[in-house]
Amino acid sequence: MAKKNSKKKESKKSSKKVPKVRIGVVDTMFARYDMGQAACDELAICPGYNKTFKVISQTVPGFKDLAVAAMNLIEQDGCSIVVALGMPGSAPIDKQCAHEAAMGIMQAQLLTATPIIEVFVHEDESTDPKVLASVFENRSRKHARNAYWMLFEPEQLRRRAGQGIRQGFDDAGPLQLK
Repeated sequence: MAKKNSKKKESKKSSKKVPKVRIGVVDTMFARYDMGQAACDELAICPGYNKTFKVISQTVPGFKDLAVAAMNLIEQDGCSIVVALGMPGSAPIDKQCAHEAAMGIMQAQLLTATPIIEVFVHEDESTDPKVLASVFENRSRKHARNAYWMLFEPEQLRRRAGQGIRQGFDDAGPLQLK
């Protein structure tokens, strides 16, 4: 009888150590910046990291692979939200493919009833590599933080509503009415 009680206590202890909430991060090899690492780094500084929530990350070849990977993170790995990061190129066909990939991500959200935050940085957003790297870093981190806020601190998003907050470049700010 003592063995059963000790097993129950053991399983309760181990279940407390494993965070139940999971945030998925899926990125691509095609991107010219490690967007997934930037998102994971941001989540690692959020309150409750590895206590309240944990991050499950995966890398796929390109942005057209993000939708299925995000669905798998939700359906197979139990993620409550996914940040899907990719970089469309600058050619017209890349823009068309980015649109189709975005439609796939939207469909995955609807099929799973789970938020998937699409984070694309288009290669032609800047010709300056330093500016483009800054956009990659900023957008990846800000959307990772948005995912965290959606799950744990939705009041943070509400507080920023209507403020012209942007991810990547400077905020646009709210409309100035005279």
